[in-house]
Amino acid sequence: MCGIAGIYGGGTDDILIRMLTKLQHRGPDDAGVWREGDLALGHRRLSIVDLSPAGHQPMVSASGKTVLIYNGEIYNFEALRAELDRSAHRPQWRGHSDTEVLLACIEAWGIQRTLELCNGMYAFALWDRSDHTLTLARDRMGEKPLYFGWPLGRFAFASELKALFEIDGWSPRMNDVAISSFLQTGYVRGHQSALDGIYRLPPACILTLDASKLGRKLSWNELAPSLRPYWSLQEAASVGLNGDGSETQDQLLITLDELLHDAVKKRMVADVPIGAFLSGGIDSSLVTAMMQQHSSQAIRTFSIGFNESDHDEAPHARAVARHIGTDHTELYLSASDALKLVPSLANTFDEPFADSSQMPTLLVSKLARESVTVALSGDGGDELFAGYGRYVSILQLWTLLAKLSPTMRNACATSISSATCIPGMTTLSAAHKLKRFAERIRVAQVDDLRLSFIGGAGVSRIQGRHASKRLDHGAAPSFIQSPLRRLLFSDQADYLPDDILHKVDRASMTYSLETRIPFLDHRVVELSWRLSDSTLLTNKVGKLPLRKLLDRYVPFSLIDRPKQGFAPPIADWLRGPLREWAETLLATDSLREIPQINGAEVRKLWLEHARSRIDASQVLWSILMLCNWRSSMKIGCSS
Repeated sequence: MCGIAGIYGGGTDDILIRMLTKLQHRGPDDAGVWREGDLALGHRRLSIVDLSPAGHQPMVSASGKTVLIYNGEIYNFEALRAELDRSAHRPQWRGHSDTEVLLACIEAWGIQRTLELCNGMYAFALWDRSDHTLTLARDRMGEKPLYFGWPLGRFAFASELKALFEIDGWSPRMNDVAISSFLQTGYVRGHQSALDGIYRLPPACILTLDASKLGRKLSWNELAPSLRPYWSLQEAASVGLNGDGSETQDQLLITLDELLHDAVKKRMVADVPIGAFLSGGIDSSLVTAMMQQHSSQAIRTFSIGFNESDHDEAPHARAVARHIGTDHTELYLSASDALKLVPSLANTFDEPFADSSQMPTLLVSKLARESVTVALSGDGGDELFAGYGRYVSILQLWTLLAKLSPTMRNACATSISSATCIPGMTTLSAAHKLKRFAERIRVAQVDDLRLSFIGGAGVSRIQGRHASKRLDHGAAPSFIQSPLRRLLFSDQADYLPDDILHKVDRASMTYSLETRIPFLDHRVVELSWRLSDSTLLTNKVGKLPLRKLLDRYVPFSLIDRPKQGFAPPIADWLRGPLREWAETLLATDSLREIPQINGAEVRKLWLEHARSRIDASQVLWSILMLCNWRSSMKIGCSS
């Protein structure tokens, strides 16, 4: 795991060094710079495989034709190396790093073919010295980030947005559409970053730019001809859903078991200590159990607990760890711990980010880094195998709504909304639930219903003059008819890369910890689309395939409980220990200057929440994170 950065244009030396300094947490073990003509490439290294200088980057190919800077891991690099050794392109190896194998494969087979063969997570930049082209690429599911753009007309890219702030004289401004979308969901979505003119390379994409394109600012539409996919979630869904049915569901579960074991085993290859995040839930427990099967020593596991029992999964994780036989460590997160983290959240997560599980994810990463350099996680299991409780709720509600005409739907929503004004209906539980239901019942598509569940209640109240601006991203293609599958596709294309993976990458890399995610092995993703809806979810219970596999390792009684998630009690904390911080932030000029927000309505919402009349913690946390990000990073408004 590493950090990469590059810049094209004259006078780049000092800028690149400053950019790399901003990325030092991603790679504290080594740093390197390579320059040629107008291009400068930089790398910060976290040494995981081949700790010797032979793994140093930027790395020039054996032929001298190409130069690579790379962040991530290629898990099947040993098999690719063996294939190269059997071919006419057999290289003269200098070390045993996956970086060298990736570079040799690209020279032998080209970028497209190489990435089709690679199993891994990565973001990289490759400079072709003969035809003067720069190629950027990102892994299939979006585990590793990559930003690029033309700040002040000069092309630059980096693993994190904050590195681009080192461009001399650049005054970053907010992207109105991205910010409006953020307020709806709590995370920035799609190829548009939170900053105007700065893009995020989409997952599974290759972008190739020659010198003429690097030298002039291009819009997203102008970039389209230079952007090409090497894998497609949509194609994986199409192939899976339209299979010939030659394999039974039981046979597919056997294959899933084999693939997951192989995915876990591949992600245990490292020249440094490894461990696992363990929440005691189905996903992390299954990953940990499989890890222990492939290890002769007790796996190190780590979990975070909360003093509030309704949010605390630590006892469950402890019980699972005891049964599996891991070397377990846990840490409890208090409100005072949260207060210490809050000032740095904007800088840590790079863009406005309001998933409150960011804080426990940060602390479990810090805890793990004290003992290991690599940690496997169970992320992705919910999005692939229908694990979220909202899937059941949405499907039930969608069945009801489908029977109503649009007119009747709106009439019902209006009637339900008015009930919040009835005396006795202003309590936290009743009024808030009715208001959320009224907002959801007006939706026309199951995809929109999904977003209304992800977003917080009350967003419509606080939207300012840019409220109509929305980012169309992650909608399921029309050939997917199943409502459940439409939800899963949207989450895999949107919520997973832009919320979950963004959170995990930034939180872990803050402490120079590499996280690896077996469920996001592309073979597992593709197989999940071959499973039937009833194999995934039935009788109000999801993730059935993983439950069946876990049953081989962990007694059902240890994991038989409602899904809790990983979120701290933000609602109570905002009324208590975080109240003064929130009051200060919501009273500043920063709030009034953001065009996407109606400051007066925010104040009303805040008072209703503070007095325990409603639970508006989701939308308030989004606003607080936006204000904190804008003030901390000194971001200007676009208008």
